[in-house]
Amino acid sequence: MGNRYGGDVLAVDPHRVGPAAVRPESVHVAVTRGMVLEDRQTGFVGAAVAVEKSGGKHLVVLEDRHGVRRAFPLGPGFWLEGRPVIVDPPAPRKRPPAGPVSAGGRRLTASGSYAVEGERARVARASRIWVEGKHDAELVEKVWGDDLRHEGVVVLMLDGVDNLEEVMAEFGPSPERRAGVLVDHLVPGSKESRIAEHVRAMPGGENVLILGHPYVDVWHAVRPARLGLEAWPEVPRGTDIKHGTLEALGWPHADQADIARGWQRILATVRSYKDLEPSLLGRMEELIDFVTAPGTR
Repeated sequence: MGNRYGGDVLAVDPHRVGPAAVRPESVHVAVTRGMVLEDRQTGFVGAAVAVEKSGGKHLVVLEDRHGVRRAFPLGPGFWLEGRPVIVDPPAPRKRPPAGPVSAGGRRLTASGSYAVEGERARVARASRIWVEGKHDAELVEKVWGDDLRHEGVVVLMLDGVDNLEEVMAEFGPSPERRAGVLVDHLVPGSKESRIAEHVRAMPGGENVLILGHPYVDVWHAVRPARLGLEAWPEVPRGTDIKHGTLEALGWPHADQADIARGWQRILATVRSYKDLEPSLLGRMEELIDFVTAPGTR
């Protein structure tokens, strides 16, 4: 007697069909608005409508056909068009080079390298660079943004060096999948130097390069002459470096909004690598070379 209900509908995974039945390898994709993704754990399917940041992590907001919205952490665990993917933050918008022109008439990037006219950003590498926070990321983008897009290097934020060990354990560095980290105040005996030593001793730590500048905050890596100063003001020990700097300069410093405006005022003075201290320039160039070395991906 035939089975009126047919076979077991759960016996075949539609994502695993084919003669070889080989588990497909996840690939990196940058999320774009309207991209239809399926969360593999919950089965929720929806179009990407926004990318947000919460608790130090990027979230993609998906909206299904009924208008229901749910947020999921970016990274592995998604299907795209029937294939497993690792979803990365949105790719930076393509921008024409806006740097100076060399003596030979070629356009330069803000970092001083030759610009590639009309080039689209390269597909993101598996190797990554991390910086401590938003201001570090904005400064790196302004000076090295064109170079990083050319190489396909994504820069992520730690939201504080205290998170470095956890982030590296989750990332899982390897010889082909390297991690570069730029931290503030990396001097002997500092908290930052102790954390760096712990990370280097972790499994895969030899594939992590942690470099830094001597300043308590990346603000002071901007040459003070750009603001008409001979030197950055001395901030008393125990005083927040940003608050103390703004107060010493006579700028508004009452709340976080004042700090944000103060930083934008400083950042606006940076035109190219020439406006930064060498102690930051060399470290950043070394990190880019480390994560793009032959054999990495």
